[in-house]
Amino acid sequence: MPPVRLISPLAAADRGLHEVYQSEYGILYQGDCLKFLSVLPDSCADIVFADPPFNLGKDYGKSVSDRMKTEDYLTWSKQWLNESIRVLKEGGSLFIFNLPKWCIEYGAYLNQQGMVFRHWIACRMPKAFPRGKKMSPAHYGLLYYTKGEPAVFNKVYTPIQLCRHCGGEIRDYGGHRKKLNPKGINLMDVWDTPEDVWENASADDISDEVFWTQLEEMWTDIPPVRHKQHKKRGANELAPIMLERIIAMASNPGQIVIDPFGGSGTTFYAAEKLHRYWLGTEIGDIQPAVRRLTDLANGQVEEWESARGKKKVKSKQKELKGSELSEWTQLSLKF
Repeated sequence: MPPVRLISPLAAADRGLHEVYQSEYGILYQGDCLKFLSVLPDSCADIVFADPPFNLGKDYGKSVSDRMKTEDYLTWSKQWLNESIRVLKEGGSLFIFNLPKWCIEYGAYLNQQGMVFRHWIACRMPKAFPRGKKMSPAHYGLLYYTKGEPAVFNKVYTPIQLCRHCGGEIRDYGGHRKKLNPKGINLMDVWDTPEDVWENASADDISDEVFWTQLEEMWTDIPPVRHKQHKKRGANELAPIMLERIIAMASNPGQIVIDPFGGSGTTFYAAEKLHRYWLGTEIGDIQPAVRRLTDLANGQVEEWESARGKKKVKSKQKELKGSELSEWTQLSLKF
């Protein structure tokens, strides 16, 4: 039985929560997010990650409504936000992934509740089309708040971005490249996802020397999950590398991650790999999440999430156990 048995079977049954998967590190339920959060004890989680439906009218299955009136959507959002704050430990981290339209509402509300703003991470999704009298949308927001000062903040490093045509560094670092710390500089608050960044590198592109940057608020290597080879369900799905980075940054092994909108199980997959305990629920189809977790338990690591898909990285990854970090994350955690 995993140590995160925070919900008794009787309480789960009383709220209509059905346990559908259990591992050494976590338990997945099928049921409503508010009912799930309501039975969790106060101050039990180190991270809460939420990727709610965006209210765009997408089809998440018969149990999920994604077309609500604005006031109803915000009222519902404040309910799960309140519960998320309650279950967070002091110093715990709250991450919310959504459209800027809703993130600005969430941020205003979280400020009123005394949460501490850390970052608005811009996850860039270019090549979208303009809608009406608006600019072409190019990013999603990832809000990062903490309950007081953060109890955990690990520095995470990524490779310096190179041009795929000439091999040169894309950024000039203000002319101070030679003075950079060997570990690099911190993560940016924007994660960029153009297809020309996310590609397989040829053997000629691979150098024995790898330069690293610390994460900033702009992230340049988070891909949209669109290819059927990696997609676990029809509706929106997040890349595991995003959740690996969040969990590695804001928690330590053995701590607890909560996700009330389980989706395809990306959060639970990343938590398992990083040796964090987890709990979550999904009101709709739970088979994609169960399949992802089952594959991981059987040693099937999703190699595509490693930055730029370099062949050297892929060959090394095959030697890793299913519970270990992806190659780039493993190399880049220098804390």
